Amino acid sequence: MPTKPTTTIRIDPDLKKRAGEIFDDIGISMSAAINTFLKAVVRERTMPFDIKTDRPKPHTNSGNAKLNHAFIVKKDEFYTQYEDVEKEMLNHRKQLKGKTILCNCDDPFESAFFRFFVIHFNRIGLAGLTSTCYAGSPMAGREYPLEGGTSAYKAVVTEVRDDTIVRPDGSLDLESLFAMPGNSLVHLAGDGDFRSDECEALLAEADIVATNPPFSLFRQYIDLLVRYEKDFIILGNMNATTTKEIFPLFRDNKVWYGESIRSGDRKFFVPDSYPLNASGCGIDENGRRFIRVTGVRWFTNLETSRRHEPLELTHLYSPDEYPRYENYNAIEVGRTQNIPIDYEGIMGVPITFLDNYSPDQFEIIMLANGNAHSNVSSKTLSEAMYRQHPEDKGGVGIINGQRSYARILIRKKSL
Repeated sequence: MPTKPTTTIRIDPDLKKRAGEIFDDIGISMSAAINTFLKAVVRERTMPFDIKTDRPKPHTNSGNAKLNHAFIVKKDEFYTQYEDVEKEMLNHRKQLKGKTILCNCDDPFESAFFRFFVIHFNRIGLAGLTSTCYAGSPMAGREYPLEGGTSAYKAVVTEVRDDTIVRPDGSLDLESLFAMPGNSLVHLAGDGDFRSDECEALLAEADIVATNPPFSLFRQYIDLLVRYEKDFIILGNMNATTTKEIFPLFRDNKVWYGESIRSGDRKFFVPDSYPLNASGCGIDENGRRFIRVTGVRWFTNLETSRRHEPLELTHLYSPDEYPRYENYNAIEVGRTQNIPIDYEGIMGVPITFLDNYSPDQFEIIMLANGNAHSNVSSKTLSEAMYRQHPEDKGGVGIINGQRSYARILIRKKSL
């Protein structure tokens, strides 16, 4: 059996400890994190972030502006394909009817969300559509620039004519759209940061939010939606699912995955400045640069029929095939499709279980990862009969003295 070479790296113990706590929170090992960094170096053919000796001067706006001075801006300026938006949104058209939709964190005229809702405005029966543009976006104002003021603006649509708004070349007839009395296109007073008072006021007025927020700010963004008690359907990376802010929402059935994306990677358009060094990147027939991102999911609190479909179970429990954790009263189930039909106790399943999770069939108890100690109540830990183990680094399941991957502890519901 082939083996991988071992490399010894000297790391300050305190630095290693602090970094390890963050990796545990994310749900990956130190080894996986280092390998991810090295792959990024090979892919980019340089350090995958800027290294500067001078500290940048602080900015008065500490929101999205930070993204424009760091590596992360290149990883967050993603524009969803129209086909992905259309496929998901049409599943929710009954819930969208009569609603005012907010699409922020995007340039309206580069946004597939804005395009979809304008084209389907009358078919769905929307009450209104508001879309905002962030001034720091490299795409801002390129398609339909406004005179004067900042490049942050809002597009408000309350009416769309019945005849086609799509021109023969595929573009939207924006001049006719904003010539209609109920529609407007105006500058924002600020820079369009979704956390600004101005943009939060727009959020408060909306019924449903649909957009693709920056992946790096996903937790802050969804926290804002929950705080305002908004219905939403947004794109994010499933890595966020295991964080202390997002996982409790899944556990408490306040957030779940949407209908149309379950596995594989998704194609996103990116600004012209984005490097295309990785495999899967390219330029399409229209000259637009694109990349592929793995682990993308729709996150929503709009009801779906699919999440009530039970998972078909075919395996039978055997102690030999389902080892028991040393620090939990639970068994290890390495693959979701292997959940035993005849086991009534607690089971540890992969994070991908959430793609098939039905709240009618299963109960989510907790996330067993490196931060279970601090993120899970003592009552829940007692219910799972957690026993601290010297190797579990805060809560990861232990089998034969070895740490397993982060697992969701679940239990079947009684029918």
